[in-house]
Amino acid sequence: AVGGGTGSGLGALILERIAVDYRKKSKIGFEIYPAPNISTCIVEPYNAMLSTHWLLDHTGVSVVLDNEAIYAICQKQLDTDRPSYKELNMVIAKVISSMTASLRFDGELNVDLG
Repeated sequence: AVGGGTGSGLGALILERIAVDYRKKSKIGFEIYPAPNISTCIVEPYNAMLSTHWLLDHTGVSVVLDNEAIYAICQKQLDTDRPSYKELNMVIAKVISSMTASLRFDGELNVDLG
């Protein structure tokens, strides 16, 4: 998540280090951007803007996940009035797993992106 505290700051530093150590490898970032109406902290949009600069410099591809949209998917598709972090993380994990399957498995249907 790029909106808050340790996650965005430490994540940016780790990503910078990975970019320096593995320059020739392509890097894909999955970023969860905060939503103003379900925000837990008032400075989340500011943190997200600062983190975006690092992400543009150190990743080849950035996949943006909208926190509010994930919340709405959990409410509508999972029929949950107030989704828990477990349910939100489950949706995020499925998205990331689906998008990186071709990088992790060989096969005719999977294109080698690595």
